[in-house]
Amino acid sequence: MKTYFFYTALCLLISYNAPCQVIHFVFTSDVHYGITRPHFRGKDSVRASVVNDAEVNAINGIVKEKFPADDGIEAGKAVAYIDDIVITGDIANRQEPPVQSAGASWKEFLHDYKNGIKTQDAGGKQTGLFLVPGNHDASDAIGFTKTLQPVHDASSMAGIYTLMSGKTISPEEYNYQKDKINFTRTLGSLHLFFLNIWPDSANRIWMEAQLSHIPGNEPVLIFAHDPPDGDPKHFTNPNGQHDINATDKFENLLEEVYKDTDVKSTEAEQKGWTGFLQKHPNIKAYFHGHNNYSEMYTYTGPHKEVSLPVFRADSPMKGRFSQPDETRLSFDLVSIDLASHTMTVRECFWNKDGGKTLSWGEQRTINL
Repeated sequence: MKTYFFYTALCLLISYNAPCQVIHFVFTSDVHYGITRPHFRGKDSVRASVVNDAEVNAINGIVKEKFPADDGIEAGKAVAYIDDIVITGDIANRQEPPVQSAGASWKEFLHDYKNGIKTQDAGGKQTGLFLVPGNHDASDAIGFTKTLQPVHDASSMAGIYTLMSGKTISPEEYNYQKDKINFTRTLGSLHLFFLNIWPDSANRIWMEAQLSHIPGNEPVLIFAHDPPDGDPKHFTNPNGQHDINATDKFENLLEEVYKDTDVKSTEAEQKGWTGFLQKHPNIKAYFHGHNNYSEMYTYTGPHKEVSLPVFRADSPMKGRFSQPDETRLSFDLVSIDLASHTMTVRECFWNKDGGKTLSWGEQRTINL
C-alpha cells in the first residue's frame, strides 16, 4: 500500500501535464500452495513452495535485465525497479485430502512472496504486494462440494484481506459475506480495481459507487480471478436451499444467483456485465487467472457488444501449457506511463534454461 501512496503523492506534487514516473509491476496468478508439480528441473512431485521460490528468484533477477528492443514502454532500457507484484488468486490450493490446510499454504506463500522478494520500487522501498482471492481460497473458507480437511480454513482469505485493507483480521474472525476483498488503488489519474472473484451484480454495485467519484477520462484497470466471461459454478446455487452441495455443484462464491438456463453458460450473467462496460468506457483493461495459461486477448461479450483488452496469467503449478513444458513458465511484466496513459504488457519466460536467464515472449501495448 505504501508504494501507491508514494506515487499518488508524487503525481500530485508534479504539475498535471508534466511527465510522471513510469510504473512497473509483475503480474502472475494461481500459485497453488499445497500441491505438487509433476516435474520441475529434473525432479518429480515438486512442492509448490519449491517452484514458487524459483519464480520469486526470477522476479528478483529481472532488475538485472533490459527491456526488449520493441515498440513498448522503455524499450531497450534497463529494468531498474519493480514497484509491485500482483497475484490474481488461488494462493492456497483447495484443501481436498491429502492437500495441506490453507493455513499451512498461507505461511509458505508469505515466506516466498512477502519475505523472499528483494526488489525495490522507484522510491527505493520494498516492492509492494497486491492480491485478490481465487475460487480455491474462497472455498477453503466457506466449504466445497467435496470433502475438505479441515472443512473450513479462512487463512488465505483473512491474509489477503489483511494485506489489502491494512486491517488485521484472524481466520476465525473472517466472514466471507461481509469481509469482501474489493479495493481500489489510485496512481495519479489511473485507478486499479481489485475484485472478489468476478464483477457480478453485487460487485458492480460497489464498482459503481467507486466510479461515481472518478472522472470519465481517467482510466480504470480491473484485477479479478475469473475471466471476464465468468465461471457458471462460481455463482450462488439457484436450486432448493441455495446451499453448497455435491448434487448441484454450485460453489456460492458470488452473491449473484445463477440464472442462465444452460449450466455451462454465463450468457445471462454477462448481459449485466457488458452493459456495465458500455456505460463505463474508461474501464480499459482486465487482468485475471483461473484458466492457467498466458494469453493476451480481447473480450467482446457474448454478442460482440464490447471490446476490452484482457491479460491472462500463467500458473507456476497448473499451467495448461507450462506444466507439460516447463520452458514455457512465465509471468507478465507490466509497464504503465502515467503521463501518456499507455500500458505495455510483456510476457517473460523465467525457466527457459533452468532459470539461468530470462527471455521475452508476447508483447501488447495499449492506450489507456
